[in-house]
Amino acid sequence: MTEQSDPADSTKGQPLIEHLIELRSRLLKIAGFILVIFIPLFFFANDLYSVVSSPLRAFLPEGATMIATEVASPFLTPFKLALVLAIFIAIPFILHQIWAFVAPGLYASEKRLAGPLLASSIVLFYAGMAFAYFVVFPLIFAFFTSIAPTGVTIMTDINQYLDFVLKLFFAFGIAFEIPIATLLLIWSGATTTEKLKEKRAFVIVGCFIVGMLLTPPDVVSQVLLAIPMWLLFEAGIIFGDLLVPKDPESKSETKV
Repeated sequence: MTEQSDPADSTKGQPLIEHLIELRSRLLKIAGFILVIFIPLFFFANDLYSVVSSPLRAFLPEGATMIATEVASPFLTPFKLALVLAIFIAIPFILHQIWAFVAPGLYASEKRLAGPLLASSIVLFYAGMAFAYFVVFPLIFAFFTSIAPTGVTIMTDINQYLDFVLKLFFAFGIAFEIPIATLLLIWSGATTTEKLKEKRAFVIVGCFIVGMLLTPPDVVSQVLLAIPMWLLFEAGIIFGDLLVPKDPESKSETKV
């Protein structure tokens, strides 16, 4: 006698499978979108590298140039730059796909808040990169080139320079997300603005520690990262006071 299975058992795994299929679909869309952006950027990869390296080249001594110490660096370095730049440009689309994937499980109030937060996070990330390029790079490269020992010619490897600036781009882009992270912590109930204000001294110390870890070993770049992080933390507290309801019951809604 064969044992009949419960139809309910066969449907238990279905939602998970559907979520995995949707996740795969959105990952493929993200990969395709990045590829579409990368292909035209690749044809201008050398020009893009010239733009990215201009903050350093502006301070090189007369006659000094950047060099390639590896055989494949003249090709692979601009290639890597074009790929990373394509990912940076695709960030709004990537966040939109993530939002579309998680939105069905959010409350109505969370959905109303998520749109402005996503837009703000994109703007802040790009603002952090712009701050690094236009403010931080000229200062730190002027500092580095000015302290070279006598008789030493500065000739930076193109691949090492790219790794250096990409690290700073990412560090400042993430650091500028602090107001969003602070607001989310307050909104989720993990903390309150009053508690954050009480821990302000620890946060300031933490900003300088993070600045020390994420930037080159010089005081200028550490301070240029730590101070904006602290100011952005204060901005997150201000927006938390303005936007997050004080009454916990006002956030209790059903999912739509």
